[in-house]
Amino acid sequence: MKTDIQIATEAKLQPIEKVAKSIGINRKDLRLYGDYMAKVKPKTGKGKVILVTAINPTAAGEGKTTVSIGLADAMKRIGLKVCLALREPSLGPVFGIKGGAAGGGYAQIAPMDDINLHFTGDLHAITAANNLLAAMTDSHMYFGNELKIDKVTFHRCLDMNDRALRFIHCGIKYNDRDDSFDITAASEVMAALCLSRNAEDLKRRLGNIIVGYTAEDKPVYCRDIKADEAMAILLKDAVSPNLVQTLEGVPAFVHGGPFANIAHGCNSVMATQTAMSYADYVVTEAGFGADLGAEKFLDIKCRAAGIKPEAVVIVATVRALKCGGGMSKENLSERNDEALKSGLGNLIKHIENISGVFSRKCVVAINRFVSDSDEEIAIVENACKAAGAPAVCVNVWGEGGKGGIVLAEKVRELCDSPDKEFTYCYPLSDSTEDKITAVATRIYGADGVEFEPAAQEMLKKIKGTEWEKYPVCIAKTQYSLSDNPLLLGRPAGFKIRIRDLTVRTGAEFIVAIAGDILLMPGLGKHPNAEKMKIYGDGTIEGLF
Repeated sequence: MKTDIQIATEAKLQPIEKVAKSIGINRKDLRLYGDYMAKVKPKTGKGKVILVTAINPTAAGEGKTTVSIGLADAMKRIGLKVCLALREPSLGPVFGIKGGAAGGGYAQIAPMDDINLHFTGDLHAITAANNLLAAMTDSHMYFGNELKIDKVTFHRCLDMNDRALRFIHCGIKYNDRDDSFDITAASEVMAALCLSRNAEDLKRRLGNIIVGYTAEDKPVYCRDIKADEAMAILLKDAVSPNLVQTLEGVPAFVHGGPFANIAHGCNSVMATQTAMSYADYVVTEAGFGADLGAEKFLDIKCRAAGIKPEAVVIVATVRALKCGGGMSKENLSERNDEALKSGLGNLIKHIENISGVFSRKCVVAINRFVSDSDEEIAIVENACKAAGAPAVCVNVWGEGGKGGIVLAEKVRELCDSPDKEFTYCYPLSDSTEDKITAVATRIYGADGVEFEPAAQEMLKKIKGTEWEKYPVCIAKTQYSLSDNPLLLGRPAGFKIRIRDLTVRTGAEFIVAIAGDILLMPGLGKHPNAEKMKIYGDGTIEGLF
């Protein structure tokens, strides 16, 4: 079997104008970035949305993006007019622990190396806009501090895993303070761009970002610093969705890249809406497990965009389920029914959440490996059936769209079947404390929530303000339903510990920081960057 990079390099791509034309996008609505990438003017539409999510990630891998891409290819093969709407990769993970995020095998989006690197420059523009606001805030304080800012709460950002920037000391000699960087994917500017409906809405959201507070605890906004127009100028191109293609020629809108463990984990509203305007079906994914990405898609993005998914696909692998059941990564090819059944609790909880809490129709996609036995597959299928969800095997990594046709047929069937009323995990009228508690108990399965002193103080500050109507975005580990990454499977008897809360008035949600999660990841001992090579002809190895 060829490697992902070999498959990507050998693929014969169509000119992006041809891909655009296949769904009715005119040349005048494109801004080309070479032969195979383009910016597209945003639109709104009414296509049906299919959300792809997954079990909590493990060291064994699940292949959520690969299944998303393969599903879209398969839907095209059965005659449906379909588009993809995916997130942009961050350079942090690309050079850090997991490499690129463009799918794998014969289910990839392309050009893979460009998408995984600088792409069309969106994340650099977001970084620049974010840091312009930080610089203008410090400059304002240097030249007299007319707004009487006493405490700066807005952080600089960088699109790289850099633990040295988690805790810094800055402003020496004029605004001396302890501070920190966020990774760009966790920045409020990223969230504001991804949740905006159009360029004007983005500018409004930028102006509403809080940069700090006065001694009287009065918020000071970006618009007070007069940075919102300049930030919007820096983002004038980044605001438009990017168009690329799968290896089988399905149009893919790839735009926005917030992480799901420390941000809201969904591609941009504008990209999803634009895809919905050109296709009858839009396959989109939310980051990490369904407790993070899917919950935030359904409770945050769907509210902001005025959309709902017609069907939800939950991706799982036998190997990952055994890993979640306590089996070591080195032995996952061996059969172990006890570990598999133990790990199944995690998948069943996600099914219950999607079908019970949110009232969405769902199907489980078993991303099959050659080491999976028929008996193991049957165990998973029977458990899903008992939980009320069909399960089908896919092999899109090895076969492309052909390996996902059964899943595509099931998704079409779900989309065409009668729908129940879409329900959220909590109403926006609830208090912030009650919203966090609802997610913790209903989605994670926690016994309750413990708010530490800093979080309690912020709850008092939020009480009675317009901020109390915001949804909540819980930042926690992706590896567990709990806030402890070591509690795998379906843990019980735990509480979620909320360290602090941050009001993000540009994003229009409240960030609740759970457990020991940090907003700036670090590189591992041997990051993916060590394995990369570039040759004289420009060929790159190691992005996967």
